[in-house]
Amino acid sequence: MTQAEALTILKMGKNVYLSGPAGSGKTHTLRAYIAYLREKNIEVAVTASTGIAATHLGGMTIHSWSGLGVKDSLSEWDIDMLESKQNLWKRYQATKVLIIDEISMLHHFRFDLLDRLCRSFKRNEAAFGGLQVVLCGDFFQLPPVSRAGERAPEFAYKSKIWKEMDLTVCYLSEQHRQSDSAYFSLLSAIRENNVDEEVLEHLRSRFKKRSSSTLPPTKLFSHNVDIDVINNNELEKLSGEARTFQMVFRGRKPLTDLLARSCLAPEKLTLKIGARVMFVKNNYEKGFINGTLGEIVGYDEANNPLVKISSGKILTASLESWRIEEEGKVLAEIIQVPLRLAWAITIHKSQGMSLEAAEIDLSKSFVAGMGYVALSRVRNLEGLTLLGLNQTALLVNGEVFEVDQKLRQQSEEARAELSEMDPETIERLQEEFVRRNASTKTKNNENLSTHHKTKLLVLEKMSLEKIAKERELKEGTIIDHLETLIEDNEQIDISYIKSAKFSDSRFKKIEKAFKKSFEKHGDTRLTPVKIMLGPGFSYEELRLARLFIDLE
Repeated sequence: MTQAEALTILKMGKNVYLSGPAGSGKTHTLRAYIAYLREKNIEVAVTASTGIAATHLGGMTIHSWSGLGVKDSLSEWDIDMLESKQNLWKRYQATKVLIIDEISMLHHFRFDLLDRLCRSFKRNEAAFGGLQVVLCGDFFQLPPVSRAGERAPEFAYKSKIWKEMDLTVCYLSEQHRQSDSAYFSLLSAIRENNVDEEVLEHLRSRFKKRSSSTLPPTKLFSHNVDIDVINNNELEKLSGEARTFQMVFRGRKPLTDLLARSCLAPEKLTLKIGARVMFVKNNYEKGFINGTLGEIVGYDEANNPLVKISSGKILTASLESWRIEEEGKVLAEIIQVPLRLAWAITIHKSQGMSLEAAEIDLSKSFVAGMGYVALSRVRNLEGLTLLGLNQTALLVNGEVFEVDQKLRQQSEEARAELSEMDPETIERLQEEFVRRNASTKTKNNENLSTHHKTKLLVLEKMSLEKIAKERELKEGTIIDHLETLIEDNEQIDISYIKSAKFSDSRFKKIEKAFKKSFEKHGDTRLTPVKIMLGPGFSYEELRLARLFIDLE
């Protein structure tokens, strides 16, 4: 199934299990659907079974969102206590769509408990209280982990509610990570439990073979060795000045602490020129994704690290934010340079990453699926250096293999059913879903000032062009609003607008002109800057750039 077909089904309001091999675009499809829901004013809870996955989507863990925490059972008294919490009550009542990413790592019994909580809070005995539930993940990934003394976990498809949800399976078939067809075939063979001599020969060809990448590979470890010690030891070997970047916290401490624990960017990031680093967030406009490798080659005038990636391009690693949002409000936010040291990382933490080069030791693999997870992080065979392999590494869970075959068949049936529907019926179902679930909160915003209405769209990370279109105003008027918000010390992050509107070189020219003008005239008037730069720069562009220039 294609991403477009999956989105069409999602927009009809069906409960969906979104799956597919690593690199098939599951997270991209989720992001597109989340953006659609917010555009239609439908309240969506964005959650994941792990903190790392939750930060990728700008959400929170399902355990935190639901109030369930780490409980493995719920008494009537427990439910009464949870329902007495006003914030939880409001959360459940407002939510229309529940997204759970990395469903493979959620215990089956907790999935049933979530269903029970949703029914209770929503006062509705339908599955999950009538919410649209979107599950995303791949059961070939690493399985649920249990704590000592905890009930033995099974995959979520073993839960009681799984069969009652009337799930439509959308099994994505496109490939967006592996650029090497032979390597994609190798990964498919592992996934399909069809490892033959040809597959092994391909892997042997990469045994202790140097990667073709111009950058040294990241080492992936199967066991939880002390990755920080390895990375810090490598950093110590580098001479030169060490620069430290401290994470900034905004919002309630329990939530910011949760974000910090879940985020791959460290609270305290120390760098030196020559340090091997990895981007830990997706920012397609700036040219990096989660897993892009590089090397620190310097710093710009604003002290942002400059990272040279394998293509030779130098990217600026300016501050990024990770947030927990609910009902259009930012509940918590952390801000940090989106990098971590990348000499080594665990296979577990590598899930969701796309690496150009990796040095992988699978000689100590201890669970089926570990080899597939590690190998599928790499874009092509040439980017792989294999240090070791054991019998467990290339195994897949036999039960998962059988379930996966059924899921593929269900997806094909859903695709055939979709192809038989006429466009008018699809459009009608999508419109009915929006009518049933769209919030009236826009009406409640009518009393807001015009610049605060713009602020709500900025918090959704909407582009300047889209904000102007949504507000039916000129871009210049939106810039007026941004100026007012900043003058009023409103807590907004507009750095994404800067990266979308200016190349690094163009912004630096403008910044240099403003600084010269400020030194000469003592103010930030536009006309002297415009005269200095010439006709190739507009007043509106200069006004926007001025928002990002610190002349203190």
